[in-house]
Amino acid sequence: MDMILNNNSVEKTQLDAIKQEMPDINTLFSLAELYKVFGDTTRIRIMCALFNRELCVFDIAEIIEMGQSAVSHQLRILRSAHLVKVRKDGKQSYYSLDDDHVKEIFHLGLEHITEEK
Repeated sequence: MDMILNNNSVEKTQLDAIKQEMPDINTLFSLAELYKVFGDTTRIRIMCALFNRELCVFDIAEIIEMGQSAVSHQLRILRSAHLVKVRKDGKQSYYSLDDDHVKEIFHLGLEHITEEK
């Protein structure tokens, strides 16, 4: 059965060009997973705390007023998403943002939600 296109439809060659420019489905899946990690207020608060310097779990817990166990759990999620990294110093672990992209993603989102429409 032939597909009937309405008068507003874009030409097939243009649709094909758009499809070719899109990342593959696995890349889009990974991107969606990354944004899911940003979908938690606690994790956002932890990342904010790490904007200017590395901190240990105790310090992060103090800043965001949560228990160390809950903070540690969220840090594991952030580490697995490559949003934060850890540096060991003896028995102490210090956390920092993985790279400048993390701060950039945060600021772009913040700029988007605070812009006047």
